[in-house]
Amino acid sequence: MQYRTLLLSATLLAAPLSGTALAGDVKLDSTTQKMGYAIGLQVGQSLKQDGIKVDSKALALAVDDVMSGHEPRMTQEQMQETIMNVQKEKADSMLRAAKVNEAKGVKYLAKNKKKKGVKTTASGLQYEVLKSGKGKSPKETDQVKVHYRGTLISGEEFDSSYSRNEPAVFPVNRVIKGWTEVLQLMKEGDKWRVTIPSALAYGERGTGHGIGPNETLIFEVELLEVMAGMPANHGKASPH
Repeated sequence: MQYRTLLLSATLLAAPLSGTALAGDVKLDSTTQKMGYAIGLQVGQSLKQDGIKVDSKALALAVDDVMSGHEPRMTQEQMQETIMNVQKEKADSMLRAAKVNEAKGVKYLAKNKKKKGVKTTASGLQYEVLKSGKGKSPKETDQVKVHYRGTLISGEEFDSSYSRNEPAVFPVNRVIKGWTEVLQLMKEGDKWRVTIPSALAYGERGTGHGIGPNETLIFEVELLEVMAGMPANHGKASPH
């Protein structure tokens, strides 16, 4: 998170809180109080999502200082240095995780490749046919309706259309490379288990939402229907 964005998020809190305030001391009766809590909740969720650890009391103290006109307790230089250090620590942590995940993925793919029924494409993508269909195959310009379940190689589920009881619909050429490739190999009615190397998924960046850097992904994909193509100017889609 950028320096100015972090400060702006904090100062957006509408209701001043004491740095030592307890939950029982804060009421949510007025619109101002509710607005303060609502924005504070969004700030907290954003920080947690970005993996930024902060002391909530210190955050509340900073907001209180701004709203009450109190002089900042840190200089601009100190704040800039602190945020830059946190960003560096996060980048270093991502790099370490990327190396570990890459090694695990390579090992998993090598082992999975030897399993009976697993086929490997020229790109390194692997798939296993669980159920065969007899319908048509989509083109890159088509859109499809699918059910899917996505897990890491650890078995941890990060997304599932089955759990939402609602198939996903998206253009074949607006998803990760692994999906674009494998969907064109499938037929309507097919259900495959697909193992996607990180280079064909989200690569070094991951998603920040359950998928780390260089994660190899496993999907159970059921192609329900090939639909009419989408206009070329549609934005990037994702099956999760």
